[in-house]
Amino acid sequence: MIGLYPELESHRHGMLDVGDGNEIYWEESGNPDGKPVVFLHGGPGGGASPRHRRLFDPDRYRIVIFDQRGCGRSIPHCGDPAADLASNTTWHLVADIERLREHLGIDRWMVFGGSWGSTLGLAYAQTHPGRVTELVLRGIAVLRKKELDWLYGGGAGMLFPEHWARFLEPVPAERRGEDLVEVFHELLYDEDPLVRTSAALAWSRWEGEVLKLLPSQDVVDAFSDPGFALAIARIENHYFRHGGWLEEGQLLCDAGKIAGIPCVLVQGRYDVVTPATTAWELAQVLPGAELIIVDDAGHAFDEPGTLHALVSATNRFAN
Repeated sequence: MIGLYPELESHRHGMLDVGDGNEIYWEESGNPDGKPVVFLHGGPGGGASPRHRRLFDPDRYRIVIFDQRGCGRSIPHCGDPAADLASNTTWHLVADIERLREHLGIDRWMVFGGSWGSTLGLAYAQTHPGRVTELVLRGIAVLRKKELDWLYGGGAGMLFPEHWARFLEPVPAERRGEDLVEVFHELLYDEDPLVRTSAALAWSRWEGEVLKLLPSQDVVDAFSDPGFALAIARIENHYFRHGGWLEEGQLLCDAGKIAGIPCVLVQGRYDVVTPATTAWELAQVLPGAELIIVDDAGHAFDEPGTLHALVSATNRFAN
């Protein structure tokens, strides 16, 4: 099994003003003269980490990582209830990626995205196909209603009833039959900070608890950090209640726009967060895409079979 490359430090970083009062953190590592790749993190609102650099051969890749609007080291941070999300949409992020590419003087680059990053990667590639050399996507999502209903409407809760019960704890009993994404939106912006924090922790912890095929307390603990939880809960809820500002099925319907771009889709068979049906359906409408279903994996990028497939793909495209 292929694993992560050794730890490495970034050699260049900065803040990029993307307008609307937002600045995004970016960094470069690896070979400054290597093949450019941009890493798109999940969530939305999950932020990037030093581990993500290690998905790419540092001798052959110029590795670009950034924190999307409102999260990680970007400012303003959405853990602050005063942060305005009006200018934080899929299409703002697509424009940010392109602005970052221009800022770094890169002509074309490989796009690597997982979970929400796969959604954003598809949106970016379909908007700017001439700037994308390859796509490596993991845990595929396109934000259709059935995908959101599965995770936040009780479907996934049938597999994890004890975790689902904790997710529902902040929701008044009489409202548990309503659209929970909308109910949580109200809770996340309640005047009472205890209500806001309780809702954010329930939202974030639910994702952390179902992320892997086998439970990981380290993951749950990370998703239970109040600062992280407030940002990811607010940003995810904001995106999901708007359907990612996408027409229903838009990214599948427009797959023909990227038909000539080499593409690898890596999907955990038992992924509860982004079930395998979406990866399968994307592969049917994207001729030439290579779909790899990992039979002993959930949603996380670092489960052994998924990690092997991802790093194998980046190694192959480096050549």
